[in-house]
Amino acid sequence: MIKRMHVAVNCSDLQKSLDFYQAFFGKEPTKVKENYAKFELDDPALHFSLNVRSFGKNGVLNHLGFQVNNTEEVLAMGERLRQTGLLLVDEMNTTCCYAVQDKVWVYDPDGNAWEIFFTKEDSEFESAGEPRDMSLCCVPPSSPVTIEFGSFKK
Repeated sequence: MIKRMHVAVNCSDLQKSLDFYQAFFGKEPTKVKENYAKFELDDPALHFSLNVRSFGKNGVLNHLGFQVNNTEEVLAMGERLRQTGLLLVDEMNTTCCYAVQDKVWVYDPDGNAWEIFFTKEDSEFESAGEPRDMSLCCVPPSSPVTIEFGSFKK
């Protein structure tokens, strides 16, 4: 069962974005780091994060997703997506966005990333730093990721 819709956007100035979104949502963020902030709203059910990243021609959208209640739901949704033939990237027990998470990813035909994730615990680190543990949402913009979807390549 889906807990919250997830939207992650890139921003150039975290404090200005925090000021805007605090006023816009009427809520304080649940987590703030030097290059990241997160709001977990109940009404509407939204997990919204700000990532300090350069974005240029790619725009401000970082990725979209759904936060679920546990690892079993991540695995179940991942299996359903795998059965439909969608490209799927598994990231279990990965550290990203200052949290340890289990997640899977799919990409739409235009290369927009969708993440299904469960947060297991908070972390003091943005990522584990090891390439095998670095989530796709933490990959620096200078590290291109090649994605294949049928005849589509991004």
